Amino acid sequence: MENIKQNPVVKKLGFNRIILFCILLLMYGVFSVIIPGFASMDRIMSILNYTYFLGFLALGVTFVIATGGIDFSIGPVMFCCALMAGYTLNTHGAPVIVSLIMSIVIGFCFGCFNGYLVAFVGVPPFIVSMATMNIAKGLGSVFTKTQSVSWPQGNDPSGKGWFRNLVKVGDFPIGLLIFAVAVVILYIVMNNTKAGRYILCLGSNKEAVRLSGVNVRKWQMLAYVICGALVGIAAIFFVGAYTTVQPGLGDTYNNEAIASCVMGGTSMAGGLASIGGTVIGVLVISLLQEGIMALRMTKEVQMIITGIIVIVFVYADVSARRRRN
Repeated sequence: MENIKQNPVVKKLGFNRIILFCILLLMYGVFSVIIPGFASMDRIMSILNYTYFLGFLALGVTFVIATGGIDFSIGPVMFCCALMAGYTLNTHGAPVIVSLIMSIVIGFCFGCFNGYLVAFVGVPPFIVSMATMNIAKGLGSVFTKTQSVSWPQGNDPSGKGWFRNLVKVGDFPIGLLIFAVAVVILYIVMNNTKAGRYILCLGSNKEAVRLSGVNVRKWQMLAYVICGALVGIAAIFFVGAYTTVQPGLGDTYNNEAIASCVMGGTSMAGGLASIGGTVIGVLVISLLQEGIMALRMTKEVQMIITGIIVIVFVYADVSARRRRN
């Protein structure tokens, strides 16, 4: 086993990520055998629809966790963005492009709010994110008067459904290309820029970074700002795939996004993050969600499985750190 881990190709790709990818292929093979029609194009498109918005949530929170922080508000904030932007579109007649930009701006503002409280005020990330989660739920409900919001369908006579082309054009998953471009950009930011290096260093040893003369508050806040903007984008892909948004929801997606990060090799202690690993983790969660639905199991079953996954991979991360130390 150690010889395999020391192989240059394996070290470059990451042993854990290779194992996770093999698990993904195995899951897909098993579901395809036991569930009739699971390998159909409709099922694949359904998996991808879930992957897009969950992927942006997970990529965003990867930056936060890399600093040693956490954000449990991403799911409710995504719903808040979709509710407020959609209500503005439907009730006040705002152009679609304005509503889409509004979604990103709202997420960006939440990211600034979280980042400022954590980095400059010194409030623990757990407390900030829990408070923001409730603020997002309440704000979305108040803004829409506790009503659900439905975004225009693709065949809407007004032509306002054009934004759905961001997810799918005919049978072509254009959203996959957009998501892939975003992954490449975020990979470069995390691994090949000063911002990414400082964000990772904050998670490894924040005090050492501060003593070296780096403005740790600025870079710590940046991680939350990036996360917030990506949550706003996630909201666009959510409504592009699922249409209706209800107030007061979104908590489930926090756990799924964080589970995707942890499975992909991002350490909950900070200092270690993998954009590629997060993407594989998102695919595993999306495939699991689709498989559970196809087997007619309840959402609660997926929540149980996701919780177990988080515990197992966090334990593996802690054990690995102990061995390295």
